[in-house]
Amino acid sequence: MPANGPSFRPLEGASFGVLAEIAGPSPVETFIAAGAEIRDRLNEAGGLMVVRGLGGLDKSPEALVRLSRVFGPEVENYRETLTGARFFHEAVPEILVLSNRPPCNHPPPPQAETESGGLPVRFPEQPNWHTDQSYRRPPPDITLLYAVKLPPPHQGQTLFANCSAAYEALDGAKKARIAGLKGIHAPSWIGRTAEDVRNGATPKPLLDHQRPQRQPLVRIHPETGRPALYLCEDKQMDFVEGPIAGLAPGPDGEGAQLLHVLMRHATGPAFTYVHEWAPGDLVIGDNRCLLHAATWYDAERYTRLMLRTTVMGNPGADYAGEAKSWIPRDGSAPMQGMENA
Repeated sequence: MPANGPSFRPLEGASFGVLAEIAGPSPVETFIAAGAEIRDRLNEAGGLMVVRGLGGLDKSPEALVRLSRVFGPEVENYRETLTGARFFHEAVPEILVLSNRPPCNHPPPPQAETESGGLPVRFPEQPNWHTDQSYRRPPPDITLLYAVKLPPPHQGQTLFANCSAAYEALDGAKKARIAGLKGIHAPSWIGRTAEDVRNGATPKPLLDHQRPQRQPLVRIHPETGRPALYLCEDKQMDFVEGPIAGLAPGPDGEGAQLLHVLMRHATGPAFTYVHEWAPGDLVIGDNRCLLHAATWYDAERYTRLMLRTTVMGNPGADYAGEAKSWIPRDGSAPMQGMENA
């Protein structure tokens, strides 16, 4: 890489991940020109990269879309991906807006603390662990998240878990137990979460393109060949029919028990990283081998504004030749039935 290319070093306080620093007068062009190395470094680092030196992307959102194409052939149009309209960027359909302010009104998760008073990381003390839009087939490959406005330090962090390392650390009996199993993934707004089932909620009627999707519980990364756990916590799994196909369903069933054991394992201290955001940070996460979770912040006092893109195009052999499950084939509009999503 030329002297004016990105520099790389391991993330501090983490067993995985890499920090990329971009310098020079045209940082976006530098990033794009280094695309092949960026991708290689991301894979070598377990699927997590923090990029610094790309400030101002909120004022040039098309540049965020351009550099996202480093990671795959399609930057997704959120107006077609089972995403609520309140998250849409006003001008760029490939950008999702995450904010606690109108019109998005996306709240943080509840505040939680460990017995020692520190930040809880491990499931279930820390809720919200998931991989983006796993309720679609094929699911997206890469998420890019850019920080515009932030709460004070030590609030509104993003947590990441290395699901490849977590799988490797399972004993042989556990690996044999989960081989071939499929999780049933569902968006939180359709009435199939563990909480919905416990409360006796009636699941919402769904169009074909909104139905829960089955995904391998152990997913093979198409570029590294490494197996990884592929699962989410209770808000993004179907507890009516699942969360794990073929096992007793419901929030107290055999499937839920296995899911929770695996979630607690994958989010343990050996496999997790806490990202403390700075304005202008771009964090790139590989949904095929990572979990992530946002943490609490004081949403009444502070604004948190993030921009997100997702990239798809290489989900792996399990999805070869599949049509997009979320694109209606019955004449329905993509947003039909999602008025309150």
